[in-house]
Amino acid sequence: MTSDPRPLSPHLQIYRWQLTSVMSILHRASGIALSVGAILLVSWIGAASDGPDSFAAFQHFMGSWFGLLLLFGWSVALFYHLCNGIRHLWWDSGRGLELSSVYLGGWTVLAATAALTVVAWVAGLAGWSH
Repeated sequence: MTSDPRPLSPHLQIYRWQLTSVMSILHRASGIALSVGAILLVSWIGAASDGPDSFAAFQHFMGSWFGLLLLFGWSVALFYHLCNGIRHLWWDSGRGLELSSVYLGGWTVLAATAALTVVAWVAGLAGWSH
């Protein structure tokens, strides 16, 4: 049996990372994070249905540094997946497919994700203190 002289496909260790490939991977990862967050949401509803002690324990956990970190990550995933999904819908209309537009859209998605996350947390923390 002879080996084929064709070159091998570049592997992740050789391939140069690009904004478009990173955003594609992040879109999938944020979808997974949203699914895990949905389990957390269902657990919160379940704790509420179990009674005040169970709900208070869950609220205490979610108010801890780890719970807040989970909520922060979930909100970043939510806003990223939303903004990048809108970008994909724009592409589905046949617009914004030029390379310069693709990169501009990618940076716009990242900026919008950061802005929406900050606004949501500032508004939520301001409402929490009242």
